[in-house]
Parts: sequence; C-alpha cells; structure tokens
Amino acid sequence: MSKTKKENNLTRRDFVGRTLAASAAFTIVPSYAVSGLGHIAPSDKLNIAGIGVGGMGLANLKNLESQNIVGLCDVDWKYAKGAFDRYPKAKKYWDFRRMYDEMGDEIDGVVIATADHTHAIVAAQAMTMGKHVYLQKPLTHSVYESRLLTKLAKKHNVATQMGNQGASGAGVAETCEILWSGAIGDVTRVESFTDRPIWPQGLNTPERGDWVPDTLNWELFTGPAKMKPFNEIYHPWNWRGWWDYGTGALGDMACHILHPVFEGLKLGYPTKVQASSSLLLNDSAPVSQAAKLTFPSRGKHGSMKLPEVDVHWYDGGIKPELPENWPSGKDPNKSGGGTYFYGTKDILHVGCYGVEPELLSGKKINVPKTERRVEDEMGLAWNKGAHEMDWVRACKESAENRKPCTSDFAEAGPFNEMVVMGVLAVRLQALNKVLEWDGEKMEFTNIGANEEIRTVIKDGFKIHDGHPTFDKDWTEPMNALAYSQELIKHTYRDGWSLPDMPA
Repeated sequence: MSKTKKENNLTRRDFVGRTLAASAAFTIVPSYAVSGLGHIAPSDKLNIAGIGVGGMGLANLKNLESQNIVGLCDVDWKYAKGAFDRYPKAKKYWDFRRMYDEMGDEIDGVVIATADHTHAIVAAQAMTMGKHVYLQKPLTHSVYESRLLTKLAKKHNVATQMGNQGASGAGVAETCEILWSGAIGDVTRVESFTDRPIWPQGLNTPERGDWVPDTLNWELFTGPAKMKPFNEIYHPWNWRGWWDYGTGALGDMACHILHPVFEGLKLGYPTKVQASSSLLLNDSAPVSQAAKLTFPSRGKHGSMKLPEVDVHWYDGGIKPELPENWPSGKDPNKSGGGTYFYGTKDILHVGCYGVEPELLSGKKINVPKTERRVEDEMGLAWNKGAHEMDWVRACKESAENRKPCTSDFAEAGPFNEMVVMGVLAVRLQALNKVLEWDGEKMEFTNIGANEEIRTVIKDGFKIHDGHPTFDKDWTEPMNALAYSQELIKHTYRDGWSLPDMPA
C-alpha cells in the first residue's frame, strides 16, 4: 500500500464516500488520509484506547471492533474483566495518566466511560495530546468543565463525540425538521420527563466504610473529588446517584431527551433557572425533581420564530400534565421518556432521542428531509454502532474538511451546560428564588454576597412508640455565593488538575 499522497490518487470524495458506507467491516483507507496521527496504524485503522471499560465503555468498544483496540484502563479490574477477556492483546492499566505517558505515541483516539466526575480531566488531557475523543454522557460534571472541553476541542482540532447515541438516529433529525418547517408555529413552552432513576437516590450518607476490594483502586476512582471512605453503595454503577461522582437522573437522561429540544430550538445559555425536588440531601441526588430553565428570544430559524421559551424537566416518577387533547389511556413514555413542544399552531410529542414524533392535532407530518441520518449513511442502527463509527469517520478526515459528528463538542459542550444548569438549580433550591444566570461569565447575578444556604446531611427519620419522628442533621450555614461558585467550577483534590481555559 502506498504511504504518500503523491503515490496514490484517491480523492477526498472517494474517501468520504467509502467512510459513509462503512459498517462493522469498516473500509480501509490509505494512511495519508488519516488525520492527526503520529504513526501509521496496522491496516490504517485507528488505534483506540478505552478508559472506563466495565459498563457502557465495553458496549462502545464492541461497536468499534473494526478498529484496533490497543489499550484498556479501569480502576476496577473485576468490573473490567469482560473487556480484558475480550481484548487480550490490549495493554492494561489502572491509571489513565500512566497509559497516556506510556502509550501516547500509539493511541489515535480514546473512548471514555468513567464516572461523571472524571470525564473532564480524562478528556482534557487527551485533547491536549492531540487525541480524538469519544466521551460518554453527560459530557462533564460541571458548567466550567463543559466550557473547557468545548474550547479545547476547537483549539486542538480533534474529532469529538458525546455518547448520546440517539443523536445519530432519525428521531432528532425528524424533530428538528418538523420544528423548523413551522408546522407547530412558535414554541414558548417545552415539557420533558424521564422514567429514571433506576438506581438508588435520596439516600443518607453511609456512616461506615467498607473494605476496599483488592480489584478496586479507590484512590483512582475518587480522582479529583474529595476523598471519603469507600462504601459498596457507591460503586459499581450506583455512583450516578451521588453528587460527588454523578449528576443524578437529570444529568444521565437529559442528554438524551433534551437533545432535540436544544438543537431544534437553537438554545444557548438560559437566563433564569429554578427547581424543586423531594428531600434534597447534601450528598445524594433526590428521588424526584423538577426544573425550569428560561431561554431568551433567539430570532428565527427556517419558518419558525424563536421567542423566549421555558423548558421544564421532570424525573423520578413525576410527569407533566397531559395536554387537553391527549388520547385517553395512551402512555407518553417512549423509550425512557418524552417531550411536548407547545407551539402556537399545534403540539408536537416525541419520545426519548426524539423518536416517533407526532402532532396532537392528528395532522400528517410531511416536511422536507434536510438533516443527516447517520444510521442510513453508516448502514448501522443508531444504537448498534452508527454513533461510534461516525466518530471514526470524523477522526479519519482532515481537520479542515471534517464533517462534524452529530454530537461533537461544539454542540455537546453548550448543550451539557444546559443540562448541568438544571442540576445547579436543584442544588440551590433552598435559596427560594428564581436564579438569574449570566452564561458568558458563568455566574449567578442575583445571589447576594452575604446570603447563606444549608442542606440536609441525613433525614433522621425514626418510628418512636408508633409515631414518626424526624431529627434532621443539617450542614452548617454556608456562604451561598461561594457554594454556587464551587458547583460551577469544582476545586480539584491535590494532585489533580485541568489545563487552562483557552482564550
């Protein structure tokens, strides 16, 4: 095979055509067409390392087996055993930093599926090394981290993709096309919900620690978060319900359900947020919550005006009220949730990932197809590899001619800021006010310098002589402004740091 462009006359049109037709047996392309790589990979496939390979990370790697899986990293080698057994030739690591040091010249891209709180630090270092990044949702744990990854991806010209796989299906594209056609008029209210969480939330902080299994490195799992004793209630998987490591049901599912809302309504930064929930604890996400984010008017897109809009979120069994013309007995939950777009002409209902869009008037939807259907291009279902292979396609295109992925960080970063803003509203609800937000500066503008806030550490519920009693244990009053700033931009534990924010 020729190793130089001069000796091979394959055009970019030929290359893109082949990559878009890729399937599980991905088309091999000449090495000169592979962008940003510091070496020539065997058969000109990408060399991919997985970081966090015990759960969703393994599912992602299975969808990338047409490439070379060369490295595996996980803090729990028992949980990661399935990946280790499946890819026995891959080098194995506990610490992603050591993997980067030792394999940096061998890796083209990384697939990251660690706990939420380590997403940013793992991805940021990879991008500064010029590595392409596929990062599971939610993109990051905080607003600042989302902004950082957005800017790093642009600065280093790497191919990026957030793991909200429905972005590569037809649902998001169809929803956007319906909205932009003007079929439902101008949207001023959106209501979305999920049937999550399906993991424990609303739990009191454990009062004891458990022995750390020999197969788990708790120091590395904790990473930049504050150190606390290991407890089996945190790991594996249940970390999603704990604020130090996860973002609860909102962070987990809004990245799927609100994606067609963010893209279809061309949302940016909200100006106001407010939320409420079941008992809010200091360490654990609540059982159920509701949040409202208000976005300013945004001009016009297609045939649709973009006036100020309120986006409502519900989870933990709470759902929005059914529209007046909702068919009796029909379940609004499609694939884990649903969304109502209230327009001036009609109401559009879609499921999670924007699936099965329908107008409540009963009118037939017939609008032009203008948006990409990645699953059609790839010949793969959106949940069977199209999302990952679209990232592979982008990795192999030159930066100057690259077609962005359907959830590249230029979009996923600002979108994730919206998602974690909902989390912020929940955690600051005790201020009992509509919070005003300056998106550019990443700060609340109506939290006073001397305001205080406190939250419940444990509920203290007991039955005494047949009667319920509550003896809640509260945190000490905290400065509310400083507390909000810590939630926006976390203080990392000693030994862990992020690169500087690009200008």
